[in-house]
Amino acid sequence: MTTCFAVEGGDFTRAGMASSQVKKMLKQLSIDPSIIKRVVVALYEAEVNIVAHAYKGNIEVQVAPDAIKMCLQDEGPGIPDIDQAMRPGFSTASPKVREMGFGAGMGLPNISDNADEFNIRSEVGKGTQVDILIKL
Repeated sequence: MTTCFAVEGGDFTRAGMASSQVKKMLKQLSIDPSIIKRVVVALYEAEVNIVAHAYKGNIEVQVAPDAIKMCLQDEGPGIPDIDQAMRPGFSTASPKVREMGFGAGMGLPNISDNADEFNIRSEVGKGTQVDILIKL
């Protein structure tokens, strides 16, 4: 089962919509609640990163018999230094984003902590792709 979502950069009124929809879907599929929590945390963090940093993006969530796979691709400024971005507390969020309560620099570390497999690729001036796998 695969589901897709479009995400608009800067649209904080809809930030978290995809992760909320996926949570409902996983509950209907009777997925273990501890797995649902990990999926929702990782997906929410990645979704908010698109909203906070990119112009737009797409999310694809695939529920397979053995795992939940999430692929998030955005069109945006990209990440110049992924190692630095992975450090807890490091953030390039604008003051406006921080005023809304986002941009604490925990997004990528939280994704990594909740994923069984986590890959991130980014090209400056083009965008970023985040792949997350959580085993069932």
